[in-house]
Amino acid sequence: MSAPTVSATPTRSKMDTKTITSIAMLTGVSVIIAWMSKLMPPVMFLDFDFKHVVVCVGGFTFGPMAAAIIGILASFIEFITFSGTGPFGFLMNALGTCSFCCTASWVYKRNHTKKGAVLGLSAGLVVMVIVMLLWNYLITPIYMTVNGELVTRAQVAAMLPTLFLPFNLAKGGMNMAATLLLYKPVVTALRASGLVPPSQSTEGKKFNLGFLLFSLALLATFVTFALVLAGVI
Repeated sequence: MSAPTVSATPTRSKMDTKTITSIAMLTGVSVIIAWMSKLMPPVMFLDFDFKHVVVCVGGFTFGPMAAAIIGILASFIEFITFSGTGPFGFLMNALGTCSFCCTASWVYKRNHTKKGAVLGLSAGLVVMVIVMLLWNYLITPIYMTVNGELVTRAQVAAMLPTLFLPFNLAKGGMNMAATLLLYKPVVTALRASGLVPPSQSTEGKKFNLGFLLFSLALLATFVTFALVLAGVI
């Protein structure tokens, strides 16, 4: 008589539960980070937002679909709680987050190395800038007012290279650098707690000073750029 087979369903259910728990936790952290980001000085009506770091951690760990879920949920929670930008703000928030984080996660999923992370985040930055320039051109004239009057599309077009482009470069660059710095320690802690699966990286765990210095230099550069845009320095 053949031995009874053991169903794999309980294991899959357990892993699914862990994934859902991790995604929910990362969504909550994303919202908290977004609220804390409001403390930074805005550039006109544009707010810097560091929640992309947390969304990328989720995307690098669980894939681009997880990044989309976390990004959209976090943006929606912002919309119904502390954000004052309305439904158009929610749309732009979700588009910016997902274009950056899903692109970065998609590239990293295919190359689990430090190089893959840099390439993915760089691609995410480029895609986000393009997407946001396009959607600012399309959407901003519908809701943005100056002195009580809606801005024209020509006025928005004039702001694309002088306001929207540098703002999104600074915002994306800071999130890119912060993700490179924080992904490893955050995911290591999540693995220790059993909330995420083992690493799929093809690289060893050896400390890389050059990569750390590169990430710090990148962060310092974009933070300085952002402070200049905000008129702080």
